[in-house]
Amino acid sequence: MGFRRMDPQYIRNFSIIAHIDHGKSTLADQLLLKTGAITQREFHEQILDDLDVERERGITVKARTVAIPYKHTDGKTYELNLIDTPGHVDFHYEVNRSLAACEGALLLVDAFQGVQAQTVANAYAAIDVNLAIIPVVNKIDLPVTRVDEVLEEIESILGLDPYTALKVSAKKGINIDDVFHAIVDRVPPPSGKADNALQALVFDSKYDSFRGVITYIRVVEGTVRKGQQVQFMRGGTMHQVLDVGQFRPRMTPVESLGPGQVGFFLTGVKEIDKINVGDTVTDVARPAKKALPGYKKPKQMVFCGMYPTDSNDFEKLRDELQRLSLNDSSFSYFPETSDALGFGYRCGFLGMLHMEIVQQRLEKEQDVDLIQTAPNVTYELLLRNGDVFTIDNPQDVPDPSTIDEFREPIAKVSYILPKAYIGPIMQLCEERRGTYKTTEYMGSERAQLVYEMPLAEIVYDMYDKLKSVTSGYGTMDYEVIGFLPADLVKMDIMVKGEKVDALSTITHRSTSARRGRSLCKRLKEEITRHQFEIPIQAAIGGKVIARETISALRKNVTAKCYGGDITRKRKLLEKQKEGKKRMKQFGSVEIPQKAFLSVLSAGDE
Repeated sequence: MGFRRMDPQYIRNFSIIAHIDHGKSTLADQLLLKTGAITQREFHEQILDDLDVERERGITVKARTVAIPYKHTDGKTYELNLIDTPGHVDFHYEVNRSLAACEGALLLVDAFQGVQAQTVANAYAAIDVNLAIIPVVNKIDLPVTRVDEVLEEIESILGLDPYTALKVSAKKGINIDDVFHAIVDRVPPPSGKADNALQALVFDSKYDSFRGVITYIRVVEGTVRKGQQVQFMRGGTMHQVLDVGQFRPRMTPVESLGPGQVGFFLTGVKEIDKINVGDTVTDVARPAKKALPGYKKPKQMVFCGMYPTDSNDFEKLRDELQRLSLNDSSFSYFPETSDALGFGYRCGFLGMLHMEIVQQRLEKEQDVDLIQTAPNVTYELLLRNGDVFTIDNPQDVPDPSTIDEFREPIAKVSYILPKAYIGPIMQLCEERRGTYKTTEYMGSERAQLVYEMPLAEIVYDMYDKLKSVTSGYGTMDYEVIGFLPADLVKMDIMVKGEKVDALSTITHRSTSARRGRSLCKRLKEEITRHQFEIPIQAAIGGKVIARETISALRKNVTAKCYGGDITRKRKLLEKQKEGKKRMKQFGSVEIPQKAFLSVLSAGDE
């Protein structure tokens, strides 16, 4: 079916927002299947989740876009532009970016699990940008559902009218026509005129090794045509448009994109840093007066070092990081060196899942072998001379005598969980220096619990702990609200008397002795025995707070010495002792990759 430039009144731009695993990608595929954009075989493949890591984990990581032609019962053909979004807390930024390109959103809620932490966060994000929200209760084909209670939750927690909610099953294709009607009837068409000066929002971009950078745009005013000279308003660079197209769901060329349409264009640009997400594209001949409001830069909160296992791969790692940062603007990297690991990069992420995904994409898709140091959060320091600066690497902590105040990031965490698990979660939060804020009951069985706690305590393994304590029923969402002073210290780890910079951590003074002991124990298990004794020490400043010793391997040198004078045995043992002394001075200790990550689980004992 040929696409031409559409009249904006027949265009609807919408996204699907939901908590992780509530059936977002399945509904997206079902919409494509119903309009004939994909075949039944492709439907089972979750066609919009095309990264290996998305298939493997069954989650959406990147926002996707697809144009769906829909023939309404009134005989008119509409163009529905769906922007599929991730559901996990770490990719909240991707969600916000996608919502800025839409006029409406389908809010998907599982018919059994009901409203979850991420549902609330994403719904508020959509309300903030004034989108038309259509509540959809999915999975009504499940053997056990709580539809009435879920509708009650939608009303009491999100303040949406439960009578406007649609009841569907994306998997079985039940009531999908209602979804199409609701999108056409309830989502407003985009405003914008084809003959105005061009303004198009860049909401994503992707690097293709053959065609250069593919820029994803949502046209707000004016028209983008093939052959046109365009300018990026923030970047200031000018390019010729070589190709314009839409995703349906494969890349399909079109003549032009008009107001309200979502698609992509190619300019043959190979330099990744020329294109910024959130930039505005305009016509060189007739530029727009002002740029569209872009996006706030996301704040990276978790940092870790990434080093190539083979130092010859340093250049390759740099190229791959550059490519990833184009496709994922919430990720940053800059070079650093470590005495223990050589040359590498300090990388910033939004959270732990984000970090794991990036590491997995580097290792699986790009085939780079990595050594990764333990992650840590950003801290703020107030020095005696009045200077304030932030650090994201424990090695950068200055001399304690110059620090007036050590501040850590505090996050507001909301948990949604069954009532029975409130006690264990409160205990978990208290142990992690959390401050209780509020409890709200949602219906008879579930509650929302709000705490403020240090980000460092959440980042490591709070998500796993929450799942195990609540038997998988609890969900959480957090946002960083600021920095507060705390009694923090830098803990160094010394192996055989030498500091290992990649193992340094920042910890609270009250828990430092416990963490130090636990970390030394872990390292003792990870580091293999050598021919000489290896002391492992945890120290704060000059004071050693914990120690473990890996005893030396000892060869039985007297095995061949039968009977005779005892002095012969002594002589051999003395000789061995001399050799060990020499080795102790010059022998070096091999520290395996697992040891660098043992810092993570050290707080659990």
